[in-house]
Order: sequence, then structure tokens, then C-alpha cells
Amino acid sequence: MQPSQPVPSFNRRRFLEFGATAGALALARPAWAMVEEQKTRRVILIAFAGGVRTRETFGTPENVPNLQRLADEGVYYPKMRTANRGHFGAALSIFTGVGQQRGIRENGRGPEPTLFEYLRKDAGLSAGDVWITTSGGPQQVNYSHGTHTDYGPKYAANTLDGDGIFNREFKSVLTSLGKPREMPEAEKGLLEKIREAMDPDSDDAENTARVEEYILAELTRGTSDVRGANAGDGKALRVARNLIALFKPKLTAVVLQNADTAHGSYNGYVEVIRRNDAAIGEIVETVTGDPDLAESTAIFVLPEFGRDRDLNSRRGLDHGDGSDDLNFVGGLAWGPDFARGRVVQDEVRTIDVMPTICELFGTRAKRAKGKRLAKLG
Repeated sequence: MQPSQPVPSFNRRRFLEFGATAGALALARPAWAMVEEQKTRRVILIAFAGGVRTRETFGTPENVPNLQRLADEGVYYPKMRTANRGHFGAALSIFTGVGQQRGIRENGRGPEPTLFEYLRKDAGLSAGDVWITTSGGPQQVNYSHGTHTDYGPKYAANTLDGDGIFNREFKSVLTSLGKPREMPEAEKGLLEKIREAMDPDSDDAENTARVEEYILAELTRGTSDVRGANAGDGKALRVARNLIALFKPKLTAVVLQNADTAHGSYNGYVEVIRRNDAAIGEIVETVTGDPDLAESTAIFVLPEFGRDRDLNSRRGLDHGDGSDDLNFVGGLAWGPDFARGRVVQDEVRTIDVMPTICELFGTRAKRAKGKRLAKLG
């Protein structure tokens, strides 16, 4: 007979130490990653900003067939409480996980770190891995980083405006047959930023070629020709689509805003929703059509807040009545590690999305007031 092995003795102290270690290991991984290895390696976050009411989205599914498909295949949150009623502050709250009170004309960075800063500094993502595309406007550049002394511009997202170097005038490069106009200094600087961001430690020709391929794709795939009610939003979504297709960043965020046309035109507002849904559908097709992206990408879509319950005197919709239509929005999460076809009736918050994304990348939003979205896995 083999001699029996001694049974280790577990006194109270050793038991507590063991329990603390096991607990720490458990907390280090998101709850949805406990059963098997987490698959999510990339995230797309679309802030459907501009004030979008659930009645015209999931309440009227024919307006948003692509969003409805994501909700049907993923997790839908019909009671997502918004942070406040001002566009700038409410959208900033999504990216900081902290309710941000900002005036309608205020234009300054917030004191809290953003999602991008946490992922760059604490999760170790590179500059080329973290992007935000916007629909334009001076306030939107403030979402890329805050003023907190532990974070700041060193850890900011790369920011691209849909008009930027992809406007109609610059498209003439393709039609001038070797006689392009001189690129303005601002556009040269933006192009150089894109080049540097892709790999700041390398100047290899392959990297440069990929950037030029991206520029060409923007010009030939219609970004400069986007017109209509959602022109700004459409360009931001198209830029994001091409970034995702060519570079496959770890995080791609998009900020929309054209839905705010609702103040003066209900019909124009609904048209923006429909057009934006179609453009989001192009992003979904890009993801699902690429096996690597399809197996590794999570998508979050949510408005910053809704709109008033009743039409105003201009037959539009404002955002100030304090109704549930304004204070609650419908948001969704779709991805390889999330539940399928789940509707979560629990009340959650728009500020919960940011810390959830941080957890997906194995880090924690230390100063965020939000928490991981309920019943996601």
C-alpha cells in the first residue's frame, strides 16, 4: 500500500486567507466569464445622442429593424434611467460613468476620467486601439478625455470628425488625375495623427499603406457624399464602419446628435432615427461578415436621454417635461459573451454601460458611480 498523504490542516487563519484569495480571483473576472473563457476582445459603443425616445425606436420596430435585430439577439434594457436632461452632460455621463451636469452651451472637459482613459492607462490598450468618431460640434471633442490629474490627454481616444478630411472638397483628389489641391495644415495634422496612432513606435510601409487604404475607403465608399437629415451622424457612423473593417480597434465609440432636430420637426426626427438605424446596420454587417469580428465583438447602443411625452407648438418634441419618455430610454447589449433574446425589466442606468465595458477589458472604472449592467450574461 502507498503511504497516505498528510491532510493539510486548515486552521481559521488559513481558511480565511484561502477564502480571501479565491474571492479576489473571482472578482478579477466578470461574472459572465466564469463558466468559460471570455470571447469579447472588441467593443463598439454607439451613443445614439440627440434625444431619442423609445416610442420611436423599440416602440415602433419598423423604424429600427437593425436595432431590433440586435435587441432580439442580445440583451434589451427597456428601463435605462438617464443621467440628466442636457445633451452635453448626459452624453458625457455615458463615457465617464458619473452623472455630469453641464450647461447647454458649456464647452469644457469634465473632471472625471473617461472610458478611453481607463482602457488606455489601466487596461494597457494602445493609442491605435481606442477611437471615437463624432457627428461634429466643438463639445464632442471633450468626450475623448477629462482633466483628472491621474489620467488626461496622454490616455485620450483618437477623435475623428465625420467632416474632417473626408469632406467633398477633399474628394477631388480622386478626380483631379494627379493634380490634387494642397491639403490645409489642419487636415495634414489630422492625417499625421492617424498615421502616428496606428503604431507610434513604427514607421513601416505596411502601416502607412493601411492608413492610405483607409483614406481611400472613406472617399470611395461614400462618406463625403452622405446627405440629408442625418448627414453628420451618417458620416460619423461611416467613418466608424471603415475603421472597424480595416483596423479592427479594441474600442470604437460613436457619438450621434442629429435627432435633436425633433425640437422643430417630429417627422424630421423620425427620419434621422430611420437613417441612423440603416447606418448602424452597415456596421453590424461589417462585424457579422468578418469571422474574427463576429466572434469577438460586443455592441452597445443607447440614447443619452429621451424626449417629452407630448408634441410642442411646432409639432416637435422638446426635452424638459420630466416624463418617463424623457427620463428612461431603451438600450441594448449584443455580443458573444452576453445572453441571447433576454429582456431585462430591472431598472438600470446609462452610467452603468461604461464600467461594464471596463470589466470586459479586465479593468475597473475606479471613480465611476455606475455598476455592471444587470443580467447581462
